[in-house]
Amino acid sequence: MATSAGINTIWGLGRRKSSIARVRLLPGSGKVVVNKRPLEQYFTIDRRRKHLLRPLEMTGALERYDVHVNVSGGGESGQAGAVLMGIARALVQAEPETQPELRRNGMLTRDSRMVERKKYGLRKARRGCQFSKR
Repeated sequence: MATSAGINTIWGLGRRKSSIARVRLLPGSGKVVVNKRPLEQYFTIDRRRKHLLRPLEMTGALERYDVHVNVSGGGESGQAGAVLMGIARALVQAEPETQPELRRNGMLTRDSRMVERKKYGLRKARRGCQFSKR
């Protein structure tokens, strides 16, 4: 556990697709800030907000910690997945007894799926040009 200015700070790093999220947990009241903006402003879709807060809700730690996130790369979906993983990893550092439950629900496992590269002679990764007989 790292300390900064006398306050216990717990760090967690999460990745998904091409997004990277650095999550900082501080003892507090449940305030969530993403890239210096409130959670509701950064993630406008309610489903994504609920998804990334699942580790805190599942362990009952939503009201005990303030969450500060720096996230970059990718789109909104990948960023939400990266934040979820970062929160889960930070929670395990803060409260090791939560690890079995978080692992059982797949929140500590890196989702390794990436975008398939485009191949030459094709329009996309697998999609070729439209066939014309004549």
